[in-house]
Amino acid sequence: MADTPTPPPAGAAPPDPSKRSFGARALDLVERVGNKLPDPAVLFILGLLVVWVVSALLDGHAFEVPSKDGAVAKAVESQLSAKALVTFFSDMVKTFTSFHPLGVVLVALLGVGVAEHSGFINAALKRMLAFTPKLLLTPMVIFVALISHTAADAGYVLVIPLGGVIFHAAGRHPIAGIAAAFAGVSGGFSANPVPSSLDPLLQGLTQSAVAIIDPAREVNPLANWIFTASSCLLIMGIGWFLTDRVIEPRLRKTPVDGDPADMPQMTPMTPEERRGLRAGGIAMLLGIVALVALAWPADSVLRSPKTGGVTDADAPLMAIIVPLIFILFVVPGIVHGYVSGTFKSHRDVVKAMAKTMSTMGYYLVMAFFAALFIYSFNKSQLGALLAVEGAGALRSAALPAPVTLVAIVFLCAFINLLIGSASAKWALLAPIFVPMLMQLGISPELTQAAYRVGDSTTNIITPLMPYFPLVVAFSQRYVKSTGIGTLTAVMLPYSLAFLVLWTLYLLAFWGLGLPLGLGGAGYSYP
Repeated sequence: MADTPTPPPAGAAPPDPSKRSFGARALDLVERVGNKLPDPAVLFILGLLVVWVVSALLDGHAFEVPSKDGAVAKAVESQLSAKALVTFFSDMVKTFTSFHPLGVVLVALLGVGVAEHSGFINAALKRMLAFTPKLLLTPMVIFVALISHTAADAGYVLVIPLGGVIFHAAGRHPIAGIAAAFAGVSGGFSANPVPSSLDPLLQGLTQSAVAIIDPAREVNPLANWIFTASSCLLIMGIGWFLTDRVIEPRLRKTPVDGDPADMPQMTPMTPEERRGLRAGGIAMLLGIVALVALAWPADSVLRSPKTGGVTDADAPLMAIIVPLIFILFVVPGIVHGYVSGTFKSHRDVVKAMAKTMSTMGYYLVMAFFAALFIYSFNKSQLGALLAVEGAGALRSAALPAPVTLVAIVFLCAFINLLIGSASAKWALLAPIFVPMLMQLGISPELTQAAYRVGDSTTNIITPLMPYFPLVVAFSQRYVKSTGIGTLTAVMLPYSLAFLVLWTLYLLAFWGLGLPLGLGGAGYSYP
């Protein structure tokens, strides 16, 4: 296999570790240390115990969070009290079954699994690879990952595993493909040329925070769109360079030792595959055309009842993205399967779904304990306390405006290691940062852009991000020994480069006076 390192000649001296670059040795150290951590499921259990103990020690500690209606008093709540423990165990089943990533993953993968096991995805990749030069595979994967933000969390369950499949089929290391896709989907979360539901969602929280100081000030839902759209080129460039020049060369020493039966193999297309791909492609195209036709009318049921937009947070289209993914893959998969002959009856379709679900056992275990940890962390108010204390320290430092903005980015990046939800963090931080920086003469649009940079860049290095265990599971299909440390070491260069260079890019936007988005708002307030 091309990914298996060639052993040194007999009698040759082993390579001198001291001659390797400092960066390579540092990543090796991160991988060794990280892999010595407990299994992700156990890590979440330990985190849960820490939350219980710390919340008990700080029980009743009062603090205030600014809001539109004035300061809201909060206090740390012990999760070791009798009442809290009873509630914890009473809600345990609901906590797990309502864990948002769980339903997204399972429903989407049912459709994707049918498309994969029927051979539809395999045939489509063969056709795509026939027209895509090997040199452009990396930027293509990253670009598709960035576009996937429009479809909510679909990129995690669709694009990331396909990154591994595409790279493996092209004779490249599959972990590098997964890393490139993960970097685009999660590390570049706020870079998207197509407006998504995240834009109006964050704008609504920013608008509420602005009202604390200036109720008449309006913030456009696409106030950051020009910045986030142009950021795609930056993320693609950084991701392309790191994947091809840093990550993949380092992975050459890591053999691909997964079960070949679990790894899609690329062989020359057969006439049956060509017919199946044609039929499946037509079925998918018809589905997309039907969706566009249904969403096109101004009074479409898929549009927001308030604004008429199709990408607003309250637009029904955004709420049914995951079921749409299921339909848009399961139908072409079934059509391809029957036309190509891989499916003989409906039982083959059901078996394809069952086989896909059988590979998710490890993820289900991790998701169970992750859901319990996040539940207790949110209930304890420790996340709110950390955010408020960090913002208070930043405010008291009285730094120059550019330095303050950089500090905001880095603080958001740190908090993102603890609280994964973009909207949950901004709901907590916007009432603190937006009014504070408005009083320093910084516009709310610029503050929101700084938050989006910090919120994106550290997603890919924190096991507390709900989809992190899923990416570990995807990687283990190719390299069985992949653990938390392995994935963290692979993604750390992306995270650091995105954090530094994207922050500089924002400062350059500010310095050049380029518009952040629509609505005509500038960088200063008022």
